[in-house]
Parts: sequence; structure tokens; C-alpha cells
Amino acid sequence: MSNTDWMRTDRNCPRIALTPGEPAGIGPDIVVQALQNDLPAEIVVVADPDLLINRARNLGLSLQLTEFSAGNPASPQRAGQLNILPVKHEFASSPGKLDFKDAAYVLETLKTACKGCLDGIYDAMVTAPVHKANINDAGYHFTGHTEYLADLCDEGFPVMLLVNDKLRVALVTTHIPLSCVSQHLTGELVMKVIRTVFNDLRSRFGIADPRILVCGLNPHAGENGHLGSEEIDIIIPALERCRKEGIKLTGPLPADTAFTPENLKHTDVVVSMYHDQGLPVLKAQGFGETVNITLGLPIIRTSVDHGTALELAGTGKASATSLLAAIYHANLLINQQTGSKEDKSSIPVSSR
Repeated sequence: MSNTDWMRTDRNCPRIALTPGEPAGIGPDIVVQALQNDLPAEIVVVADPDLLINRARNLGLSLQLTEFSAGNPASPQRAGQLNILPVKHEFASSPGKLDFKDAAYVLETLKTACKGCLDGIYDAMVTAPVHKANINDAGYHFTGHTEYLADLCDEGFPVMLLVNDKLRVALVTTHIPLSCVSQHLTGELVMKVIRTVFNDLRSRFGIADPRILVCGLNPHAGENGHLGSEEIDIIIPALERCRKEGIKLTGPLPADTAFTPENLKHTDVVVSMYHDQGLPVLKAQGFGETVNITLGLPIIRTSVDHGTALELAGTGKASATSLLAAIYHANLLINQQTGSKEDKSSIPVSSR
């Protein structure tokens, strides 16, 4: 994508907080790499300055740091320059080597960026990948960015939406074991997810009348109850209630045919019942270019579509493509929220 695709049509430059995630992973790498580009938003990195300086040195990249001041007017990102909001990292992380002591630092960067968004300092936040197991091993209950940020915001109903140029997929359940999906599924949950997706596609993506395709849970969408009763007992009644509210819905469809070109032709988003039902299809179509967007919160948050890739940290082999896409989509959402008409994300998924 060219820089001209990103430009805002209003006079104000957006300000985006960026968290580099797990310090032993590729998060610091891709942040340093991404900021080697001119970008039409002010990027404020919430991190330890020494961590980024050391990682830039490892990668052989130049980096000029300036401490961020909220009192200064926002100005577009310039290549090789970095606005930093320091969060001290007391432990010297080595690329590729996890240390559970890093967990408190990672969570502090997220808290700081989220609070800045709630206080109106930033227009959005973009997150690089964290290592969930390392955070949990440190004694924190952490299932993912989506749930953690929802707790910090203390309002709203978070829904995970992943987007690329071909497809949008939202999830009813997120980071829970597959064995727990059925017992976690309720009609109220299905309805809340659909309503949140419907409202945010209208308000944040500029889609006036979203068309939503919903997957069933079981093979063949339950085969009339012979392969599972969740469709009959939970999903179909929830969809009927949402239809009475004026929401355009298709489904529940079997997941093995839901993603065919014919079904996607008139679809703006697919709602999947669990994490690995829809995301493998989406990532197969555009891994590295897919963006994770949290709907249903009072802030705009986007993220990359990949993990910490510890084996690539500090090697220069990690790609910043997904991070740049996350910044790009944050900028699109800011534009839509502030009234800009330039938003190609309103195009149906099958036509992009």
C-alpha cells in the first residue's frame, strides 16, 4: 500500500500508541523496522528506550529517539525517528530468551497505552505480540489482549475481529480450550457478539447495512440435531431474535462451506463460533497482512496476526508487514470515526 492511501482528509494528524509486546520476541524488531518508514500518523512507542536502541543496533538500523510530550501538536512519523513514552524495563532481555520477570513490564505498557486512549491522549493503540504463556507463568491470569483491554476499559463488550483484503472474521468465543466451547456457548453470547459486530461495522467501518454470515458449531451445522444440538437449542433461536431487530443474517451454515466464494459474495463479515473455525481460512488467504481489531470497546485497538516468533528475534528475518497493516487499519478507523470518507474497508470482502 502506498503512503497516499493513508492520508487523512481532515487537518489533524492522528496520534497512535504502539506497544512492542514481549521483549524477547520479534515485537521490538518489527517496531524498529516499521518506523523506518514515513507514516501519516504520529506513532508513540510505549516501551523501554534501551530495549529499542539495543534491538535497532542488533538489526543494524538507525533510530533517533525523542521523549513524547502530550502537550506538543501531533506530527506525522518520519523515517528513523521514534517518539518514546518510557516505561522502565528492569530486566535485560535477550532476543529469543523468555524471562517470566518480563511479564509485569509487558502489562504495564498495555495499561499505559490503554489509559492514554481512554484519556484522549491517543486516537488508537496498536499492539505487537505478547507471549501469553510467559505472562501466565509469572502468576498473572491472561488469556489475551482482547480480554485484558476489556478489563482495563471497564466497559463495553469485546469482540475479536480479524481483517485482511479478502475477508473479515469475528469470533463468538476466543481463547478457551476447544473442549470448553460448547459449554461456554449461550444464546445471549451469540446475540451480543452479532449486535456488537453489526453496530461497529456501521459506526467504525461505515457499512450502512452489514450482511453477516454465521457458522454453525458442529459438522454440517448439526445435521438437524443428529451431529449436535447446539444449532437447534442455541444458535438458531439467537439468530431469529437478531433478525427481528433488523440485522441481516445468513446461517447457521456448515463451516466447511461457509467460506466458498458464492457464500462470501454477499457477505461483509463471517461470525465463527470458535477461534480455529474461521481464523485458519482467513490466515491462509493473507497471513502477514491480516489485522486483529477489537470491537465493542470505547477505544480503537488493532494488532498483528502473528505471535512472538522467538526464534526470529534479533535476526533481522522478521517482517513488519502485519504491524504496518495494523497501523494502516487503525488510521482507517480513526478517519471513519472523525468523518473521513476515505475508507476502502467498507467494500464487501469478496470484492476487495
